[in-house]
Amino acid sequence: MLHINVNILNAGVFGGSWRFPGTDGLAAYRIEHYTAIAKKAEQAKLDAVFLADGPVLDPSVRHRPGNNLEPTTVLARIAAQTERIGLIGTLSSSYNDPVELARRLGDLDHVSGGRFGWNVVTTAGPLAARNFGRTAEPDHGWRYRRAAAVAAQVVRAWAERDDPVSPQGRPVVVQAGGSSDGRRLASRIGEVIFSADQDLGHARDFRAEIRAGAVAFGRRPEEIVVLPGLSTVVGSTEAEAKARRELLDEILPTAYARGRLAGQLGISLDGLSDDEPIPAELLVDPDEAGGSQTFYRVVKEIIDRDRPTLGRLLKRLSGGGGHRIVTGTPEQIADDIETWYRAGAADGFNVMPDVLPSGFDDFADHVIPELQRRGLFRTEYEGSTLRAHLGLAVPALPEVAV
Repeated sequence: MLHINVNILNAGVFGGSWRFPGTDGLAAYRIEHYTAIAKKAEQAKLDAVFLADGPVLDPSVRHRPGNNLEPTTVLARIAAQTERIGLIGTLSSSYNDPVELARRLGDLDHVSGGRFGWNVVTTAGPLAARNFGRTAEPDHGWRYRRAAAVAAQVVRAWAERDDPVSPQGRPVVVQAGGSSDGRRLASRIGEVIFSADQDLGHARDFRAEIRAGAVAFGRRPEEIVVLPGLSTVVGSTEAEAKARRELLDEILPTAYARGRLAGQLGISLDGLSDDEPIPAELLVDPDEAGGSQTFYRVVKEIIDRDRPTLGRLLKRLSGGGGHRIVTGTPEQIADDIETWYRAGAADGFNVMPDVLPSGFDDFADHVIPELQRRGLFRTEYEGSTLRAHLGLAVPALPEVAV
């Protein structure tokens, strides 16, 4: 069966989502926004809700609402108002203490009845670094070495905890990262892997590489669930879906889209016209890039392959950063999901609706039933923990030494 999460990303993954007609652009500042979507996700029998986060005030908040509430705070409230849906939160391995993390996340797993998963991230960017007294962003390799050490310490603390004991053995470890360092970390400690891919063949190769890497670390490939990010634009007809996407492109704040892309690529776009492509000489090899090498690689591949003008590239990404966007009817979106799943490119998807809550309502009410009709997605939960939803046993403990 497919595994599907919903990413509750403020007003939606599209940069102009908060401007979409009928949308409350400030809803993400209220807890009810998150609990209502989580309840809807549980009704649809999704594996989990997912919250992204970073320990920094993103300057793009000048152009759109940001991620406004700390994940464990939100997930604790969601846990109190739901019974089965999994709860995945992002917490930095770069700027948190492993002992404190183990206790906080272990407690959330306990009070939720064994529904928690930790998305281990290495925090990029100089803004976050300054929040913690650093003058510059830590080296990419250092961030991943620390992530491996911190994750191993946290997991061992969970395993040694005897009061209370996790109902699912221990929380699920989630990881995202497409760089060489990120892939190694995923193979070593990840149970659920979030990825970003535009190409089915590349996604299939990525999944195979992660599973083979897990074997090299003495793990079983069945211990790995790979979930690419998928942005959806749903319409009752193809024309309706296309019109919705076109409207979202129209209301995309240009300053936000330019700023986000410049940040991802680590270059200035000042003086570059929307009618010209980004000069190839400005782009380095992805393994040499700072920040998030995953999204750098995705965007650079689009630029190298299609040579779009800057304006076309901004609309193609829709301010969403590089995750694949599928626009169409519920049947067409289900076709796409089924194609990737049956091709071995994905075990499911981390779904990022275009607009929240309306885009997720469309996905839950129409795409999920279509997947269920095809026998690809559950109609009822069989277990009560996140690990049970994912079909994951408790893996062996990772080594602390790096």
